[in-house]
Amino acid sequence: MLDGMSRVTVARKVRRFADGAFHQVPDVVAGEEPLEIRAGGRTLTVTMRTPGHDIELAHGWLHGEGVIAGVGDVRGASYCAGSDSDSLNTYNVLDVSLTDPAGADVGAALDRAVRTGVTTSACGVCGSASIEALRNRTRYPLVPGLPAVDPAVIAGLPAALAERQRGFRRTGGTHAAGLADSDGRLTVVREDVGRHNAVDKVIGAALLAGGLPATDQLLVTSSRASFELVQKAVMAGIGVLVAVSAPSSLACEVADDAGLTLIGFTRHAGFNVYTGPERVVGALESPGTQP
Repeated sequence: MLDGMSRVTVARKVRRFADGAFHQVPDVVAGEEPLEIRAGGRTLTVTMRTPGHDIELAHGWLHGEGVIAGVGDVRGASYCAGSDSDSLNTYNVLDVSLTDPAGADVGAALDRAVRTGVTTSACGVCGSASIEALRNRTRYPLVPGLPAVDPAVIAGLPAALAERQRGFRRTGGTHAAGLADSDGRLTVVREDVGRHNAVDKVIGAALLAGGLPATDQLLVTSSRASFELVQKAVMAGIGVLVAVSAPSSLACEVADDAGLTLIGFTRHAGFNVYTGPERVVGALESPGTQP
């Protein structure tokens, strides 16, 4: 299996303007290459990602699309040999072998995955159709009030995630996602140029470790909270999504309908609770007066 770490970052020479003059200096940028995910030779999606943890990414994506429920639904995954014009392995085409590819539910899920995934893994249908689709596909109803998290723990999560973002410190060009327990300890962190890919890698890692549903975990992301991130959290049974940036309107609607606690603009000084305040200690108390 390829160790994608050799392509996580790429060295380049740049012309930097500073102090009134240009200088040629070395720089490092985040690696970005396409990953085609197939099942039984059938292309399901092509996503632009940072190479590395591709098996986790594929498992996370397949789970988020409702194709698999657990690690037992996958027989194996391998890179396709001879995938470029010179018959060399690019390690950018991953073929997943499903345990029961002929199953009726699997076939329907694969058809849905092809329709929504061939353009980008960040795509979804809109509005009420998105909410209804998620209701029908969710395997793990969220547990009300679980986990219960102290506000100080939530406020500290962005800094804890940033400490583990080695790729971002080198390039400034990657997102990060992580799973944390209710005490704020990060159990797994992954980075990628795509925020949805980083989340897929994290959920894929949990799935491969037998950790789904992750009802006692919080999903933390360095990005904004969009519909697809809420969808992935709900599908994994995660009750709390903590984002450093803003949520979208559809993310709020879907989170509210699913019973997910959605938190945004998370900083050391505070954060906003958009939905599901019952999981945040003290959030349901009578609000004070804004100074």
